[in-house]
Amino acid sequence: MPRIHLTTLGCAKNQVDSDKLVSVMNASGYGTDALAEEADIVMINTCAFIEDAREESINTILEAERAKRPDAKLVVIGCLAQRYATELVESLPEVDAVVGLDRYGDLVGTLDDLSGIDVERPRGSSMDILFETSRPTPGTPYAYVKVAEGCDKPCTFCAIPLIRGAQRSRSPINIRQEMSELCDAGVGEIVLVAQDLAAYGRDIQAPGGITELLEFVGDVQGLRRLRLLYLYPKEIRPGLIEAMATTSSIAPYFDLSLQHASQPLLRAMKRPGSGESFAALIDDIRAASPTATTRSSFIVGFPGETGSQLEELADFLTAVRLDWAGFFPYSPEIGTPAAELEGQLPKDEIVERVRYLRNIQDEITQAANTDQVGRELEVVIDGIEDGQPFGRSYREAPEIDGLISLDRGEPGDWVTVEITGAYGTDLVGVVQ
Repeated sequence: MPRIHLTTLGCAKNQVDSDKLVSVMNASGYGTDALAEEADIVMINTCAFIEDAREESINTILEAERAKRPDAKLVVIGCLAQRYATELVESLPEVDAVVGLDRYGDLVGTLDDLSGIDVERPRGSSMDILFETSRPTPGTPYAYVKVAEGCDKPCTFCAIPLIRGAQRSRSPINIRQEMSELCDAGVGEIVLVAQDLAAYGRDIQAPGGITELLEFVGDVQGLRRLRLLYLYPKEIRPGLIEAMATTSSIAPYFDLSLQHASQPLLRAMKRPGSGESFAALIDDIRAASPTATTRSSFIVGFPGETGSQLEELADFLTAVRLDWAGFFPYSPEIGTPAAELEGQLPKDEIVERVRYLRNIQDEITQAANTDQVGRELEVVIDGIEDGQPFGRSYREAPEIDGLISLDRGEPGDWVTVEITGAYGTDLVGVVQ
């Protein structure tokens, strides 16, 4: 059977898709560990969330075309393929197949056609990929598990519903099975993800929603830490806060999707809340769990954002003192209401505003990390770089937050660490 080289771009949810597609392709006889220059098929799982992501996807496709063998096939999948299939076919003749998210059930058949393989295979649906529990053995002590696909929220800036569709939740039993298989393979930390994680289960009338799901999966054998990413603030109920604050296997790590602090701007985004209500939510979280970690992401330069609204966000950051925060320049997405709004800001102005807010947050994050010096934390060792082990506590999510440099240990070890230093986003610790 042909050999495939797969490159994955974008978020953790895209990586989950790739893992499950790899499992399906392997089960169909395809090898998926080939180098790009040796592969019979080079495949790119693309992202199309914002303009920068689309540019990266296109550049990666063009680089793959140059790197692959002349006779190798080039296949584009993922979000860019879903939303811009016609444009890709017309503008990139070097691409041999474009397979969007809603055609994942046909992917193996498409690969067979490209490879000249005459095999009758049953065709599935794209949702079969979401519910697939078998995945390759992870190379890290953590793994992402996607509990739902799509989003029902009407945010005016976001193209996710246009790309991924409405929310479709998995059954609790299906999720637990995948988690069990991952933990049996050596994974100790599971990171639950979805486009709207806190709204999990609403579309399938799952009783108790995300809170009951946590109770149902929290005792999977081998699970050391359960982490939640992307919590829409309106969906965060007292029961969820209590569960995250008091359940030993759940990291008290609150990733709050706030987006801004100005209420008029949030209304223009069709987002509920305000800086005042968000600050109250964070107070509730800290009252329930004084050592809880808080993170959020913010859109900067949304159409009509005034200088005073920018300062309102800066004052909010200074007041609530999130441990981590990401700032993303607004990108007008075709088909979204915000792209048609008046008051679109120049890119250079948005870049300067992002820089201004990041400088404020960098000082806050440095202070939060300095406060960790002298604490003992449970740390999972993710890897070794230049002879130095590095890992994470409950305070650091994989791939987006800082790391803890350690004096000893092996990847996959769970160790108690005394924090001895803080340097920007990173910590230094000694294994006890």
